[in-house]
Amino acid sequence: MKKVITVLVGILLLTGCGNKMFNTPTKKVEAYFSNYQSLDKAVLSQLDKVVAEEEKFNTKQRESYRDLMKKHYRNLTYDIKDEKIDGDTATVTVEIEVTDYSKVLEKAEQYLKDNAEKFKDEVTGDYDESAYMDYRIEQLKKADEKVKYTLEMTLTKVDGEWTLDNPSDADLSKIHGTYRY
Repeated sequence: MKKVITVLVGILLLTGCGNKMFNTPTKKVEAYFSNYQSLDKAVLSQLDKVVAEEEKFNTKQRESYRDLMKKHYRNLTYDIKDEKIDGDTATVTVEIEVTDYSKVLEKAEQYLKDNAEKFKDEVTGDYDESAYMDYRIEQLKKADEKVKYTLEMTLTKVDGEWTLDNPSDADLSKIHGTYRY
């Protein structure tokens, strides 16, 4: 899961267009989150790549997880709270609201610890990771609790164009609903 979150950072760092009206820190941050909500082609392409590389998922699980994340992205909401510009650097404060998958993941991990026998292969008696992944994805699908986070998105002006800096791993975890607090 962390691999999924970390790799997704590269998909949305915008270099923008030449139109000055859209070349503001706030507009860049709005575009960043709008790309998630609208399931921009680049977002879906990167999501496909990351999900395909997840070794713990089988084909059906990859499809289910991809659909889960698409729903998550569409339901992400954001509200720009502030913009501060200092020369060629800027900070945009944005409040986001996302599905809180972190609690679901913690509960699933605890369930595995408390009920390991439910995730054993019937033939070999060994741990069946695929059965646990099915369980975990089903629990994530049921998630309905939301959580709000305030993020400080930083930008740098390069050749006259505002560019979003790489969000921290913690901020990416918040965006993807998996931040453990």
